[in-house]
Amino acid sequence: MKVLISCGGTGGHINPGLAIADIIKAKYPDAEFLFAGTPKGMESRLVPQAGYRMETIKVAGFQRKISLENIGRNAKAVAYLATSGRRAKAIIENFKPDIAIGTGGYACGPVIRKAAKMGIPTAIHEQNAYPGVTNRLLSKEVDYVMLTFEEALNFMDKSKFEYSVTGLPVRSSINSISRAEARKKLGFNDDFTILSFGGSLGAGCINETMDAVIKWHTGKKLNINHIHGYGGMGKETFPQSMQAAGVPLKSERLRITEYINDMDVCLAAADLVVCRSGASTLAELEAAGKASILIPSPIVAGNHQYHNAMVLGKAGAAVVIEQKDVTNERIISEIEKLYNAPDRVEIMSKSAADLHLSDTNDRILSVVEKLLAKGTK
Repeated sequence: MKVLISCGGTGGHINPGLAIADIIKAKYPDAEFLFAGTPKGMESRLVPQAGYRMETIKVAGFQRKISLENIGRNAKAVAYLATSGRRAKAIIENFKPDIAIGTGGYACGPVIRKAAKMGIPTAIHEQNAYPGVTNRLLSKEVDYVMLTFEEALNFMDKSKFEYSVTGLPVRSSINSISRAEARKKLGFNDDFTILSFGGSLGAGCINETMDAVIKWHTGKKLNINHIHGYGGMGKETFPQSMQAAGVPLKSERLRITEYINDMDVCLAAADLVVCRSGASTLAELEAAGKASILIPSPIVAGNHQYHNAMVLGKAGAAVVIEQKDVTNERIISEIEKLYNAPDRVEIMSKSAADLHLSDTNDRILSVVEKLLAKGTK
């Protein structure tokens, strides 16, 4: 079996593509894979690191805001558009895939569109509750659409394709350790534990509020353990602020660090998670069954993080607070309520776990096998 996977731009598109390849490879070890992505995107680094071969295609998005810089960017996007179809065709003809799968990003558009036009069975995977532009357009041309959230159908014409809710694959290490084991590993006792982070780069809004939260519960000597990842964005300010307040970065109750390299352990240890609402993060919250306070990033395409967060919010698994409504007092108040209501935290945790699809890998394989069957007819 030869599988062409196209993805690019952000980890949110690339990691699902890699996960799908791993899922297929686990069942079909002789399968051959080729990724198609942009030469300067994250995929050019992440795909080879994962051990997969990649061909490049030059594609760029159009900028809507008018400026001299964006006029130049749009001129480049037009030039790339003129050649992307030929390049996509060359990649496909050289590799001769049996099926093609796209997981979003600019590169995905011309590659999956060309594969569909050439009669190759095609599918896309949409990670968010509000689908990206590329996948919305491709959904009208592919054979199958895989969804993380059924709510995405509200923004797509489902009469154009066959679909199934497969969920989003999560790393196998999630849920591999118990809460008690995780806390012991971190050196924490069994008190209420908060995990907060804003991704590898960090998030200014979350750092600012967690600065206040940590000073609040340490000042009051509350029985709270806290893990916070401030990311690259906070490395010049967060440790200094803690030091000025006399708060240690590491103690029997605190672990404050730039990067969280053992997220599986930290997630297992937590009662409450405070974070953004990217699709992969939410899939892990569901898999681990964790209550959360979600602060969607307001600077993402289509405000998709808000739509993602509201899936958990409506299910009673999360408190959703838009960034424009965030204040230190509001976040401290929400945390204090949950700290004093362990039964509510338990209900939220169960609601998150109820959203998790434990058979995601099987669902994705089912789509792959339907595509293969279509190709042999």
